[in-house]
Amino acid sequence: MRTFFPSESCKETQLNALNPQSWLQVERGKLSKLSLHPSSSSSSSSIESFIKVPEPQILPFFKPVDYVEVLAQIHEELESCPPQERSNLCLLQFQVFRGLGEVKLMRRSLRAAWQKASTVHEKLIFGAWLKYEKQGEDLIADLLGTCVKCAQEFGPIDVASQLPLNLNVNSHECVSMNGNQVLRNVSFRIGDEKIVCDRQKISSLSTPFNAMLNGCFTESLCEDIDLSENNISPSGMRAVKEFSMTGSLSEVPPNLLLEILFFANKFCCERLKDACDRKLTSLVCTREDAVELMEYALEENTPILAASCLQIFLRDLPDCLNDDRVVEMFINANRRQRSIMVGPASFSLYCLLSEVAMNLDPRSGKTACFLEKLIEFAETDQQRLLGLHQLGCVRLMRKEYDEAEHLFEAALNAGHIYSVAGLARVGYIKGHKLWAYEKLSSVISTVTPLGWMHQERSLYCEGDKRKEELEKATELDPTLTYPYMYRAASSMRKQNATDALKEINRVLGFKLALECLELRFCFFLALENYQSALCDVQAILTLSPDYRMFEGRVAASQLRTLVHEHVDNWTTADCWMQLYERWSSVDDIGSLSVIYQMLESDAAKGILYFRQSLLLLRLNCPEAAMRSLQLARQHASSEHERLVYEGWILYDTGHCEEGLQKAEESIKIKRSFEAFFLKAYALADSSQDPSCSSTVVSLLEDALKCPSDRLRKGQALNNLGSVYVDCQKLDLAANCYINALNIRHTRAHQGLARVHFLRNDKSAAYDEMTKLIEKARNNASAYEKRSEYCDRDFTKADLEMVTQLDPLRVYPYRYRAAVLMDSHKEKEAIAELSRAISFKADVHLLHLRAAFHEHVGDVLGALRDCRAALSVDPNHQEMLELHSRSQSNRSSQDSIHSPFTRSKFLLSTS
Repeated sequence: MRTFFPSESCKETQLNALNPQSWLQVERGKLSKLSLHPSSSSSSSSIESFIKVPEPQILPFFKPVDYVEVLAQIHEELESCPPQERSNLCLLQFQVFRGLGEVKLMRRSLRAAWQKASTVHEKLIFGAWLKYEKQGEDLIADLLGTCVKCAQEFGPIDVASQLPLNLNVNSHECVSMNGNQVLRNVSFRIGDEKIVCDRQKISSLSTPFNAMLNGCFTESLCEDIDLSENNISPSGMRAVKEFSMTGSLSEVPPNLLLEILFFANKFCCERLKDACDRKLTSLVCTREDAVELMEYALEENTPILAASCLQIFLRDLPDCLNDDRVVEMFINANRRQRSIMVGPASFSLYCLLSEVAMNLDPRSGKTACFLEKLIEFAETDQQRLLGLHQLGCVRLMRKEYDEAEHLFEAALNAGHIYSVAGLARVGYIKGHKLWAYEKLSSVISTVTPLGWMHQERSLYCEGDKRKEELEKATELDPTLTYPYMYRAASSMRKQNATDALKEINRVLGFKLALECLELRFCFFLALENYQSALCDVQAILTLSPDYRMFEGRVAASQLRTLVHEHVDNWTTADCWMQLYERWSSVDDIGSLSVIYQMLESDAAKGILYFRQSLLLLRLNCPEAAMRSLQLARQHASSEHERLVYEGWILYDTGHCEEGLQKAEESIKIKRSFEAFFLKAYALADSSQDPSCSSTVVSLLEDALKCPSDRLRKGQALNNLGSVYVDCQKLDLAANCYINALNIRHTRAHQGLARVHFLRNDKSAAYDEMTKLIEKARNNASAYEKRSEYCDRDFTKADLEMVTQLDPLRVYPYRYRAAVLMDSHKEKEAIAELSRAISFKADVHLLHLRAAFHEHVGDVLGALRDCRAALSVDPNHQEMLELHSRSQSNRSSQDSIHSPFTRSKFLLSTS
């Protein structure tokens, strides 16, 4: 979700109004001091005034207690369900991944829903949803166009071609009346004009016309029939005549089409109506067109026109939801109108609309209305409980507590256990703190407890009991940020700054959460460490330029301006020196801050934005990294530089060959370090031919001959060393790594350690990694790699440290589980994997647990994990094989107990 959902505590508790100028005076280097000494009676209140930790949000997501089971069920149903049910199953899979925070998997599920769409309406909805999710990526399509590659994958659909002609539309043959031959022609009089038509051609348009002209009506004997009172003009009737003869409305001007449509509806001329319907779609070009024509489409029952108008609205998201006319159309449509507009895809439509509305303003009335519609059109229990929970969250934010309580309770009764958090929160707001605590306790005692359960229960107890709950929450789910923030703030209130910073740094070491950076910023302000405070606020602005701090009351950019007045200004040389120091010590947040500061100068911005993107990718912030890459392209100082950034944009979005093409275009203009580096990188990734290594080596050598700074040359030397290792040229690899270290490319220690290991010098490899650990501020990966170069006891200690530093790294869990399995401790091995799987959907963890289940004869457990893993990675070859084997074993209930060793699953950390 793009929108911040503020907690109820922030809204319920009246905090002291925060005026940054009250504690941060811009007076030529003078700052009003916050007294932090025990002797000061105001110390605690001073800190409390701006160090606030909001209560954790009740997220409007589908969060099943056992997401593995749900993913497995979805995968199983997708294998056997009718085609028309598949897109909705993929949408449910999307909701599961959204609850897990897995953005890439969310998009892949949406893409699958689009691919499996069985109706044009589903195609429109999921295509528009994908377009909405990819906002800001229009440049990629433009770049692909320059590479002669079609990028309009989710472009507009030709609705008319997707909806076939109604097969019930039939011609009507001539009928004789009383044995007399009917007259050949008939004239239709409209005002003073007569339009002579072929009687049988007109009668073939519809049953009513056939009855009127050939049946027992007086008109069947008339040569002249008055149609003046039927709202058709002479021009319109001539167009009808032409259609009766040619079956086409190709020459009809737009202003006549609606008139003919009304006429066709009145006289049940289905073929004519269908032709009008298709012709009118060409008139739908803008939102204004769609608003006007949708009304006619719903009134006259023209589904092709309605779908075309719907497509315009959906491709205009989110802007079109700021148009009251469009919103009212979606909200007020009755059952018949919705059927015309969206066919059987009502739930998918309102799921998309409610998602976009929540991102715009979760408290708005239209958000609540869309969610009410979502519940109304739910077809399954899971769809209904999702709508109930989401609407409960919206009602909670709107302070409509009775309605929220009813909705959360209904969602809980429907099986959504996470809704108990909302129910407890409402009870707490109403003053029923003990009841809220007992409600959570009841859930914890009846299901496998998860981190969020203890986190929520901590809100309803005090003192040591709260600390215990939060420690348990972190143990079960170390990715939850609130427990770290609460513990850090508690330490700071006790004037224990060391423990406070240590605690908040724990989470920032593996999760760059804006709220955690903001809290640390506050700590540094309290400590009057303005240089560090500036570093954090500049990192925040790099990640989110429009971020607002202190519960949304102050723009981060304003605070940055205020803090900057109280630190020494750096020259350009100072900035480069600081960047070099921080890059060398693997201080990624510090490096981001320095680059942010450098961008304010007149320095070449393209290369700085490019460096920024590299750091953001390393920090697992792909959206911010792409934004920086696009800014690099925008600020490129030359065409050859711009081509390099375009190449990286294409490469980072999965278009490797096109990225390679851009690199070659750049080299043709000018031989540069970055162009050769990009070409080497893309070629190494795209080519399956082992012989391409020599080409990559040559390209990197060419790069090193071109001018560049030592930061980038160190990276090139490191990459060149890796290629030499792959080619078994260890002496050349060692030289590259040593040269990289000589210019302080710290990460080269890891490559050199690998060379030592391949030379059978395990001790030297261990020592080399120890040097990296000592130098690098972010060193979880270094501990993990060092674990390969030591004995089992030291390996275990290193991997425990990895889990402490970065609990999201999966290799330590896999290693410990495999060791337990080797020791015939099957239950403990499975429990170790389950601990990590509960908060991280990782195919390697699921694969290993499935293998363990197979090994101990738990066929259903193995099959469940296989299905869930294939939901995460449908093309994982080993997983597909294990899945096939598990299905066979389920049929025979005769699982094969093969010998099991750690080496079978764990060859290296890579």
